[in-house]
Amino acid sequence: MQKVKKAIIPVAGYGTRFLPATKSQPKEMLPIVDKPVIQYIVEAAVAAGITEIIIVTNSNKRAVEDHFDRSPELEKWLAKDNKVSLLKELRRIPRMANFIYIRQKGGYGTAVPVLNAEPLIGDEPFAVFYGDQFFTGKVSWIKQMINVYERYHDPVIALTPVNKKEVGLYGIAAGHKIDNSVIEINSLVEKPKPQEAKSNLASFGGFILTPDIFPIIKKLKSGKGGEYWLSDAVKKIMDKRAVYGCLINGKLYDTGTVSSWLIANIEFALKHPLVKSEINNYLKKLK
Repeated sequence: MQKVKKAIIPVAGYGTRFLPATKSQPKEMLPIVDKPVIQYIVEAAVAAGITEIIIVTNSNKRAVEDHFDRSPELEKWLAKDNKVSLLKELRRIPRMANFIYIRQKGGYGTAVPVLNAEPLIGDEPFAVFYGDQFFTGKVSWIKQMINVYERYHDPVIALTPVNKKEVGLYGIAAGHKIDNSVIEINSLVEKPKPQEAKSNLASFGGFILTPDIFPIIKKLKSGKGGEYWLSDAVKKIMDKRAVYGCLINGKLYDTGTVSSWLIANIEFALKHPLVKSEINNYLKKLK
């Protein structure tokens, strides 16, 4: 069985919810305390054994490429100033994985960047992770997904329960439970009406997929909003093989809205060794 060693991270969106901040700064590069959102995702992928990160970008996302590259001038300045720990961290970032960048071409939607990366995937299983969603926990959430794939050798979706009132905001999966952390999915609906949703298990974070998804994406018709949804392609592959949902054991951080990004910053700041005391004292003073 081939191991999951490659991951696609689409970052070509415009980040309109964060404008004007994202006019020149990719939303994936917005910091959570002192680290950009996308780095949390890459670190979880590397911890799970992924060695190749394929980032699908557009012309406004050079900051993402620069972040995962060397910065000789900055490194030289840090060395001169004897900032050893910072220097070590900056040198670690580009060494985490083999980073590959391609420009998104074609229509809009979550299926398009996956298809763009097809030549780099070949006949291997691969992962897809969104650049603004991740989980924290004792075991890398991506490792949890890979464990399910290695058990069944079929596609896997990351799932987490949401409030019934919120099901209309997400892709919702339903099926029969295999154990406490795995379901075999028999229904996958993008943003259903709350009264029509078959469960409250929402798709967050990403997928482990197999190469037979590519022919399906090529024949895919546009869905809601005129976009090509990866979840629609996964739904079609369910006619040919099993698809599993991995109920992630961890805390979800969906930083795709201003409020959720701010909440993530507050929660991470309260755990950060350099700022937690100051932030905690400040919050206690608020009325």
